[in-house]
Amino acid sequence: MARKMKDSGIEWIGEIPEGWELIKAKYLFSQRNEKGNSTLVLLSPTQKYGVIPQSQLEGVVQVKENTDLRAFKTIHIGDFVISLRSFQGGFEFSNYEGVCSPAYQVLHATKDLSNDFFRYLFKSDGFISKINSLTVGIREGKNIQYWDFSNMLLALPPKEIQIRSAQYLNAKCTEIDTMLSKTRSSIEEYKKLKQAVITQAVTKGVRGEREMKDCGVEWAGLVPHHWGVAKIGSIGQTSSGATPLRSKESSFFDDATIRWVRTLDLNDGFVYDSSEKITELALASSACSIMPKGTVCVAMYGGAGTIGKCGLLMSDCATNQAVCSIVCNRKIVSPIFLLMQLLALKPYWMKYAIGTRKDPNISQDVVARMKILIPPLDEQKEITDYLDAKCSEIDKLIAKKEQLVKELESYKKSLIYEVVTGKREV
Repeated sequence: MARKMKDSGIEWIGEIPEGWELIKAKYLFSQRNEKGNSTLVLLSPTQKYGVIPQSQLEGVVQVKENTDLRAFKTIHIGDFVISLRSFQGGFEFSNYEGVCSPAYQVLHATKDLSNDFFRYLFKSDGFISKINSLTVGIREGKNIQYWDFSNMLLALPPKEIQIRSAQYLNAKCTEIDTMLSKTRSSIEEYKKLKQAVITQAVTKGVRGEREMKDCGVEWAGLVPHHWGVAKIGSIGQTSSGATPLRSKESSFFDDATIRWVRTLDLNDGFVYDSSEKITELALASSACSIMPKGTVCVAMYGGAGTIGKCGLLMSDCATNQAVCSIVCNRKIVSPIFLLMQLLALKPYWMKYAIGTRKDPNISQDVVARMKILIPPLDEQKEITDYLDAKCSEIDKLIAKKEQLVKELESYKKSLIYEVVTGKREV
């Protein structure tokens, strides 16, 4: 027999079972404003892991050793912390005792509730969207205060349903997360396979067994005996672009039509468009210049995850200063073959990165001095034709897996929403 439902009158909640209450958040949760804790462990809220010790995080600014943590806010196990970015990622749950920066808001239940149930509710899309509507346009970029949330109406099921719902979601989400983990691992394996196929083809060729030689290029090893070696700077012209003044946004960026390629536009493949464009005035007023179709680009800034990203321009484009552009001498090397070689040597760029910053960079000079392999032009075409076919096969497999990830993530979100608002009986 179907449960009777009633309209909650709350847009993001919709219909709820008749046995559920609507109650303001302030009657369920209060702020925790105590200072210090017997366990003086500095905790940080994260969207991915919840509230965890800051020592477990990489790439965050650590507090000074002499900081008095007794002045920081108390967090107990079971508390919720409103992150500085919570309007994007929900409220974070703590499984730890410790303290956090006074900039965060700490909430604790004042009634007998299932923390697990509210852990799911506070990370549901509907709740996050509602919180988002309370903050964007009012204090955009700032953290959420307690009163942003305290007068919100929440759907409250009986305690036994809270527990049962949380147990159901724990089991189902574990299943989904396991599938997601396996699918993402499969994607990474396909990407490794693609990298191996490219490296093998651009260093050994596709003509089968033949006499090989040590070419003296670290990333290439043994190569066919008749292949040449050259520095990038000797087979093409390198340059970098610029960024027009942001202070002249209206005249340099608004209603612009000139593609302006930055690191984020480099996709290790063909670059057809740019995420941002500049005007003719911006081009004339800066060090930007138009690079022709067929230019090969390499990312020089951004650290290990970004340096070496590359792309082949499929139209005339300007670039910014973080991108090194290479215009090939096509009598020596084809742009697409150079692109394939850059993909093969991508893991090696960081060896040449320098700088005192957390994310060191490479320079245009480093790119120009990098050695590449030069097979005869007809053999370059054989290799790129082969890779076009093989990589297309692998890319299709990757695309299927990535689509599965999207579907699983979407299903997980909808499942959580349906359970925490009572639309799915468990």
